[in-house]
Amino acid sequence: MTDATPYTSAPLPVVIVDDHSIFRSGLRSDLDSGIRVLGEAATVDEAVALVTELQPRVVLLDVHLPGGRGGGGAEVIREAAPGAPNTLFLALSVSDAAEDVVSVIRAGARGYITKSASGAEVSHAARRVAEGDAVFSPKLAGFVLDAFGAVAGETAATTEELDRLSAREQQVMRLIARGYAYKEVAGSLFISPKTVETHVSAVLRKLQLSSRHELTAWALERKLL
Repeated sequence: MTDATPYTSAPLPVVIVDDHSIFRSGLRSDLDSGIRVLGEAATVDEAVALVTELQPRVVLLDVHLPGGRGGGGAEVIREAAPGAPNTLFLALSVSDAAEDVVSVIRAGARGYITKSASGAEVSHAARRVAEGDAVFSPKLAGFVLDAFGAVAGETAATTEELDRLSAREQQVMRLIARGYAYKEVAGSLFISPKTVETHVSAVLRKLQLSSRHELTAWALERKLL
């Protein structure tokens, strides 16, 4: 299974990890019918064991959790990822503190959204993460840039890399790197999803990248988003 595997024909299997049972039950009831909750965990240790056992596609993960060695959500990712290589992690937290955002992103989270999001928004974000997108609440963009060590301005090397891409490919690259799905990019640029796919393939080839996740990291490092 690859990062870009779409989950459109069957419910997306997820695990909810949060130490507040009332939040877990509320989130479970608010998720749409395209999401199937396999299980819930309340601590670092429970989460690592459950994710390894159930192998969900996406884990909806709180940042601050009891148990383990005190590393919270970031520790869950580091400990569970080796045993669940096809599982992706979406942080879902009340916190928008820079240190929390940076911690889970560096641990390997594919997204970070705040708990002010609705059930529909969480469901949509989970599906986007499952399809290989990186999803972040807009106000967290600066922290995400910091997490990838972005530097101000475009360097000469970056300019040279961008020159490899056509104007249209650059447009597609920025939208894809921001986490938009192919259909969303197509609608924004008034082209077909198939054309978007062709442009993405060309961008990855020209930049010598292998996935949309790598493209997002590449763009973040160069402060192109």
